[in-house]
Amino acid sequence: MTTNEHNRPASGYVPEHSPRMQWAELAPDVFKAMVRLEAASSKGLDPILAELVKIRSSQLNHCAFCLDMHTKDALAAGESIERIVQLSAWEESRHFYTEKEVAAIELTEAVTVLTDGFVPDDVYERAAKHFDEAELAQLIAAITVINAWNRFAVSTRMVPGHYAPSDRKH
Repeated sequence: MTTNEHNRPASGYVPEHSPRMQWAELAPDVFKAMVRLEAASSKGLDPILAELVKIRSSQLNHCAFCLDMHTKDALAAGESIERIVQLSAWEESRHFYTEKEVAAIELTEAVTVLTDGFVPDDVYERAAKHFDEAELAQLIAAITVINAWNRFAVSTRMVPGHYAPSDRKH
């Protein structure tokens, strides 16, 4: 039987879409700045918590490319499949996460979906109980950066499925 690069049967699956453009190659200074911004925003954050935030934001933004990347990075960092799967329904499965992680996930949702025009005080205050001011500033930066990455990937239709954690160059 012939298989594709994902080890699935080659026939019967919808063909992969093409990206609209290779934005990182067309705007290399922006890409390099984003890589530096991501590195700066992650400093001091627990790597597993940072990946949960990136996955949750990517779920909300429907960013398949970033979901592919950050679920693989989370698994490589030691996160469980169960917690990754439950993240899309975290409100019903809070018991899979620590109070600190729940506060970070809630803040991620509030910052990612600004349709109400603000981050609610109660959400911010819950996060502030679990993170000191410097950590909270880093968390908000990390949430903001993954939202920017999501927007680049979704608008240019970056293709998911080809990333491996060893691909990271930063």
